[in-house]
Amino acid sequence: MQGQVGLRSGPVPLAVRMRPKSLDEVAGQAHLLRPGSPLRRLASPDGASGAVSVLLWGPPGTGKTTLAQAIAASSGRRFVELSAVTAGVRDVRQVMEEARTTADLYGTSTVLFLDEIHRFSKAQQDALLPGVENGWVTLIAATTENPSFSVIAPLLSRSLLLTLEPLSDDDLGMLVDRALEDPRGLAARFRLDPDARSTIVRLSSGDARRALTALEAASILAADAPDGDEQQGDEGPLITTELVATAVDRALLRYDRDGDEHYDVISAFIKSVRGSDVDASIHYLARMIEAGEDPRFIARRIIVLAAEDIGMADPQALPLAVAAADAVQLIGMPEGRIPLAEAVTYLALAPKSNASYLAVDAAIADVRAGRIGRVPAHLRDAHYPGAKRLGHGKGYRYAHDGEHGVVEQQYPPDELVGRDYYLPTGNGFERETGPRLERLRRRVRGTQEGD
Repeated sequence: MQGQVGLRSGPVPLAVRMRPKSLDEVAGQAHLLRPGSPLRRLASPDGASGAVSVLLWGPPGTGKTTLAQAIAASSGRRFVELSAVTAGVRDVRQVMEEARTTADLYGTSTVLFLDEIHRFSKAQQDALLPGVENGWVTLIAATTENPSFSVIAPLLSRSLLLTLEPLSDDDLGMLVDRALEDPRGLAARFRLDPDARSTIVRLSSGDARRALTALEAASILAADAPDGDEQQGDEGPLITTELVATAVDRALLRYDRDGDEHYDVISAFIKSVRGSDVDASIHYLARMIEAGEDPRFIARRIIVLAAEDIGMADPQALPLAVAAADAVQLIGMPEGRIPLAEAVTYLALAPKSNASYLAVDAAIADVRAGRIGRVPAHLRDAHYPGAKRLGHGKGYRYAHDGEHGVVEQQYPPDELVGRDYYLPTGNGFERETGPRLERLRRRVRGTQEGD
């Protein structure tokens, strides 16, 4: 068909062709692009004297390269791009020497964009220091890994660390719409079904490059459809949900992060872990991951599960869940699926107890019902002047002075003496805490066994 001619401008991918020419075209990252921000000053033609090197840290497809190129284009400075995957110390030193010469002869400053700086060794990063320290280059370094662990301290101290966030669904939708209409993109030669648009946004998981790549691949399939196909029309070929699914080579999950399916899947996930079905738990975890669910949301639910449904039956469940959440934040996806799976497996296999959860809810219910009472006088703060005249702290017994570090003493208000909130189960570690709890209560309350 005729529309296929010139569908792509040579071999340049759509995501590259659609890179913004200025910071005003950048989607998302509004927290970094406010007037007067470091990136705005870097992009200003008269801001060279106050330019500071920056480290851009964020997930793939959030605009690190885009920001660097937009800054260079807006500022009119010489722009040099290196990738830590292919560049070595010799390349870095050559850039530094050329930047120094350009500044001396022409008064033009150089912006060096170094992609994936975390792949540089310590020696390679050391080679950047003279140019950054002496102002020969303004370094814009990009990384998907935490700079605190991947960038040497001298370079960190000489640079401003800026954190990029995954793009929102609205940001991604705007990028898709722009690419569909913009002459640099698909130039209004295609129609995009609303469901297909939503699918592209959902599957992209905050990654602009992934969204534009999926759109481009689906447009090629639409252009190749037979002329008699119902997808063809006077306004150009129609990009459908089925074409998007074929283009990204994955089955589309019925999963709306704001709809019923989202809540159904997370509900089934929680109940499967609580019910100790490890296989079902892993299945629902995989569905959420493949549907583009925010891994931070999954990690938060795992932390809540560890505290609510495992609790004191296995006190190691909560630290492991928190560690999994930290790991996801540190390494990102798709590798983040591995610590998530480990945590889910551990929680599903762990003994279960909701005794702590029920205890705090029972205590909250009493507080809301007005069963509060005054703090016993011997427990009140006695450090301020005049407190002792009021009887505060009088009669307080220091627990460490007692046998086994426990003394007989009233701790709750009068209205709640003898009120038991924590009622341990006989599962897991609570088999040990239960008898210990009974001994402690008898000693603290001054009761005898059988009272």
